[in-house]
Amino acid sequence: MNRLTGKISIITGAAQGIGLATACKFAQEGATVVVCDIRQGQVDEAVAQCKALGVEAVGFVMDVTQRAMVDAVVAQVLERFGRIDVLVNNAGITQDARLQKMTLEQFDKVIDVNLRGVFHCAQAVADTMTAQGSGVILNASSVVGIYGNFGQTNYAASKFGVIGFTKTWSRELGPKGVRVNAVAPGFISTPILNTIPEKVIQEMEHRVPLRRLGKPEEIASVYAFLASDEASYINGAVIEVSGGMSV
Repeated sequence: MNRLTGKISIITGAAQGIGLATACKFAQEGATVVVCDIRQGQVDEAVAQCKALGVEAVGFVMDVTQRAMVDAVVAQVLERFGRIDVLVNNAGITQDARLQKMTLEQFDKVIDVNLRGVFHCAQAVADTMTAQGSGVILNASSVVGIYGNFGQTNYAASKFGVIGFTKTWSRELGPKGVRVNAVAPGFISTPILNTIPEKVIQEMEHRVPLRRLGKPEEIASVYAFLASDEASYINGAVIEVSGGMSV
């Protein structure tokens, strides 16, 4: 039997990169997948990929920074399926610059999506999960959210903050049967790296003991495990998936 059979799973930023890989992995594991992202065409394509794997899938255009949109999606999911079992807070952006060059707009935009957006989505599902007495919230942090990174003041702060959310919510929601964990990916080969020069990519690979970038599917597999009943005693954890780059 598949590990996530029948679990109603909301995934944000699910139309590309790690989010899309996670949506497809959850579909392979039997979950009902709720694809959320900001572009209709990409949402439709992701839903089609999930359905092709033999599960029910629905899509919503949703901007995690807009609370009314988040609440509306959660309400529609509840109306249709009657429960919410998993939330993967994957949506995130970067707007890199050194401290002295970073604009307030760059700072605010990243905090708004990566931190406030995670808060919006988690708060929107928390009442439902606690009422059910079960649920899993999975947050996307990053190795940058553990060790920091040059030129990423805003991103590092947001990903450190997500770890703070995870530790706090695991204490608050754990007694009600809801597990909260974070995944901290290292350098993963996704569209977010498309603008980075090849020389820099090679330097990134050299910093990883496995001498390669990770694949989105390698992060998706960890999310699927954490969402499953096999991870029933994992709560408040931050799991680094980085090929050992911090060793």
